[in-house]
Amino acid sequence: MKTLPELLIMLGLLAFIIIYRGSNGKKNYKKVADKVGQVYEKYAPYSFKVVREKAKELGQEFTLKEYIAQAVLLGGFAGIVGYFYFYSLLWGIFYAVLTIAFIPYLSYLRLQRVYSEFLFEQIQTYTTNVIMEFNTTQSFVKSLEGVRDSGVIEDPVLSDIKVMIDMSYKYGTIDESIEYFNAKYPYYMVKNMHQLFLQITKEGARDAGESLENMSLDIDALVEGVYRDQMDRKNFHKRFLTFGAVLFSLVIVVEFLLGEDSYIIMLKQWYVKLLLHAIILVNMYFLISGEKYYNEDVGVE
Repeated sequence: MKTLPELLIMLGLLAFIIIYRGSNGKKNYKKVADKVGQVYEKYAPYSFKVVREKAKELGQEFTLKEYIAQAVLLGGFAGIVGYFYFYSLLWGIFYAVLTIAFIPYLSYLRLQRVYSEFLFEQIQTYTTNVIMEFNTTQSFVKSLEGVRDSGVIEDPVLSDIKVMIDMSYKYGTIDESIEYFNAKYPYYMVKNMHQLFLQITKEGARDAGESLENMSLDIDALVEGVYRDQMDRKNFHKRFLTFGAVLFSLVIVVEFLLGEDSYIIMLKQWYVKLLLHAIILVNMYFLISGEKYYNEDVGVE
């Protein structure tokens, strides 16, 4: 049976080998990285490629060092948990590798959140500026053209605004263009604002100025609520990760209370090992579910 000093020595040797061969392995690493990149470009979903490119533009994409640090931190924690649960180097390595395998999925969730927050900010800018432009032009299409030329909107929202303008001139009404945009960006503020403009255009509302002002106030209140929700999620995320770490450490605490010898005797029972594996897998599922909730879409219904 492996002891903790042996485990630390092996980990130290592994780190030494990686550092020693770092310079000699750059060419091989580049070949592997290029190959992985080719496979990614071929099979990754188009939507995720767009999300990742936008995250890079925003400076929110992790660097290689940050990904390695994340793998070392999460994999190291999982390896320690696996080792101390079973006093087995094999199970420590297994759970370290299993945890590292989930890093691409965690990265996907994080990038989706970054992209969702970017889109929400763009939609907020779009609705606010359309209302401001309409107060001057008294035309929904002219308002769209003003927002298009203002330089405050970026793709993909900017491209869809251009499509709305083309559709409005093509069909002679704003119905199709509004339906198109609502389907692409199902935000409450978008649907409510567009519905108001449909009423103004078709019914010629006399109190359009007052209605638009009320709409602006509603948008401000909605945006404030969304940003408050973001802050609440961040606070929840910190507490959640702390709670997750405590869950994993409970068995180690029990082991400490029982004593190492008594705990090792318990490990000889197959149902004890099965229970420990179940605890680890349930805790992992709990943490991943929490990460998914934290990174869910912002402001979308």
